[in-house]
Amino acid sequence: MSAVRKIAVVTGAGSGIGRAVALELASTGWSVALAGRTAGTLDETASLTGPDADVLAVPADVTDPAAVTALFTTVREHFGRVDLLFNNAGTFGPGGIGFADLPYEAWRKVVDVNLNGAFLCAQAAFRQMRDQDPRGGRIINNGSISAHVPRPDSAPYTATKHALTGLTKSIALDGRPYRIACGQIDIGNAATDMTRAMQQGVRQANGDLAPEPVMDVTDVARTVRHMADLPLEANIPFATVMATNMPYVGRG
Repeated sequence: MSAVRKIAVVTGAGSGIGRAVALELASTGWSVALAGRTAGTLDETASLTGPDADVLAVPADVTDPAAVTALFTTVREHFGRVDLLFNNAGTFGPGGIGFADLPYEAWRKVVDVNLNGAFLCAQAAFRQMRDQDPRGGRIINNGSISAHVPRPDSAPYTATKHALTGLTKSIALDGRPYRIACGQIDIGNAATDMTRAMQQGVRQANGDLAPEPVMDVTDVARTVRHMADLPLEANIPFATVMATNMPYVGRG
């Protein structure tokens, strides 16, 4: 383990992919700020780290600009800097509602979390990385297979994940003068509580219900850590990690 720990902020760290990534980073020498809406689930994540882990739970709503500012202020005051943001907080939104019947409030909620929240966290991290000494850092956005192709009745989620791809590219370009690298990981069917239903049956493009394979979420976490551990002179702009046999490539 390195004597000098790098500092990571992981949003949505209370469960699922965020928890898996936080645990992977904490177990490999990173100091990790665990961010999420619910203090209890963040404390659960912290309790799963080893005795030598250096973690800090910071409850924060990523859709609230003041809360995001407070999050990064707390991280700076506690750890001194930010080397990595894993921009992971997100929501699927309502299921089973066709596009014509989708309430605007449901649309806006998904946009607020998945896109506006990602923007707010990325901007706060960018500012910190730009101004700290030594300058620089890395932002990894959690995209999705939905950044490439939609599922039925998923307009809000799909639209925000497509938009996140554009945000990733813009941050990567605008970060060049400040040694800020930005990449995106597009994940397909990681086994978490949110994807448990996939093994029982998920509606396909032809309307049929069919079970889908899933992969171990720790494989996602190891992929994120590989991206994070690169020197700032190297970047993985886009990575896709998915269950091998999920219906994405070919005809499903």
